[in-house]
Amino acid sequence: MDAEALIRARYGALPFPPAAITDGLALLLDRRVTRRYRPDPVPDALLDTVLAGAQSAPAKSDLQQYSILVTRDARKIAAIADAIGSMPWIKDAPVLLVFCGDIRRGREVCALHGRAHANDSVDTFLNASVDAALAMGFCIMSAEAVGLGTCPISYVRNHLALVAELFGLPPGVFPVAGLTLGFPAARNATSPRLPPSVVVHRERYDDSGLAAALPAYDALRPPGKPRYPEVHGAKPEGCSWSENVARQLSVPERANFRAWLATRGINLG
Repeated sequence: MDAEALIRARYGALPFPPAAITDGLALLLDRRVTRRYRPDPVPDALLDTVLAGAQSAPAKSDLQQYSILVTRDARKIAAIADAIGSMPWIKDAPVLLVFCGDIRRGREVCALHGRAHANDSVDTFLNASVDAALAMGFCIMSAEAVGLGTCPISYVRNHLALVAELFGLPPGVFPVAGLTLGFPAARNATSPRLPPSVVVHRERYDDSGLAAALPAYDALRPPGKPRYPEVHGAKPEGCSWSENVARQLSVPERANFRAWLATRGINLG
């Protein structure tokens, strides 16, 4: 594939002269979300192989502190979609995965070896979350490589009790994100990303160019549905990317997450 075309699609410009790329790197650069799925089921062997791709992700100290919940049950998928409310297309996905941080497994392994688990801490919570996120990223790219589409769903954390009940989550296991998976009926357009000058810091962190870079980046993105209109007011013409970021991050979200974790035996001390 044309490296320059892929870079332009990702940044809306050509911020650097790209190197020659392989098909594998082209696949990464062309990644897009899928929110429309064909009804075709995903064959078991294909799904299992994609999940093997997910398990090929690196893990902190090889501890592998994550689990992947898999459901094809349309009733479960619909229950999650209905609870979220704003994403009815989730119901069309033939497979829903939920990537979880799993501290329980380490506790069980310690007990099997007659040792006390001494790492119920923020660091372990972060390590388990990162392990789950890495596995999800590898799953996304494995799925793309075999012609499947995906879309991550952080909203599963808005409905912790429901997810725990539907999947029988024991103490020590917590949802990080969901992922719809299936054969695409259509792929979304490439989503432009912030310019490398804002995200990539060489030798030393420097965000002095952020304010100057945002107008051009906002112009690449079509106006978005205003976030939290009940707090910040309606804006029928839509909001720029940066305005919606400011709207969202100025309203506390998922304030119950820490308390819920405590009820599941995860104390962030």
